[in-house]
Amino acid sequence: MPSLRALLGQRTPPASGAGAPTVMIAGLGNPGPEYARHRHNIGFQVLDLFAERHVLAFDKFQKRGRLAIGQVTLRDGWTARVLLVKPMTYMNNSGEAVGQLAAFYKIAPVRILVIHDDLDLPLGRLRLRANGSAGGQKGVASIIRALGSDAFGRLRVGISRPGGQNSGAPPAMDPADYVLQPFTADQEKEMMLARVRAVDAIELWLSAGIGAAMNAYNAAAPQE
Repeated sequence: MPSLRALLGQRTPPASGAGAPTVMIAGLGNPGPEYARHRHNIGFQVLDLFAERHVLAFDKFQKRGRLAIGQVTLRDGWTARVLLVKPMTYMNNSGEAVGQLAAFYKIAPVRILVIHDDLDLPLGRLRLRANGSAGGQKGVASIIRALGSDAFGRLRVGISRPGGQNSGAPPAMDPADYVLQPFTADQEKEMMLARVRAVDAIELWLSAGIGAAMNAYNAAAPQE
């Protein structure tokens, strides 16, 4: 799949604050401070770190989403006008925001990256993919329905599952309860590094495309 740079015809978006965003990065989670540190909210957490790195503020509410819009400059000097989205619909209805915003800003699915938690990946492991089914993730399923397409990128962040390696939870725990708990103190040490790697992966997706990002980040984490 071509990089976003190729899709945009090698052009650089305007340097000023003007102009519509050309790509969407959506982090999935549940709204409200009571959910902020939960495992299920890793998409929000990664998006917050990306916004912090690029000095973007979530200062707009539109189409049931909390938005940050602005220009990011990557390490090679290439710039992109991005739309960061936190759906305020609760996880399972994320498509209500993503679909409306994609239509409003005329952003094709191939220019969308969705960040979400994954119970079936080891804690802190990243996995990118270009398209495909929801794999049981209800927020992603909602987005597929809303867009009428599964041809958007995914950045899955492993949170393990009850009874799994480093899960810190017994096998008998209901996964629905597990995802709505904060990371343990020991897990948080690993997840701090995972969030940084996830932001790096987003930047590579922006500059070089999903294939390059998959090649660089779909292997085990360095310490594994």
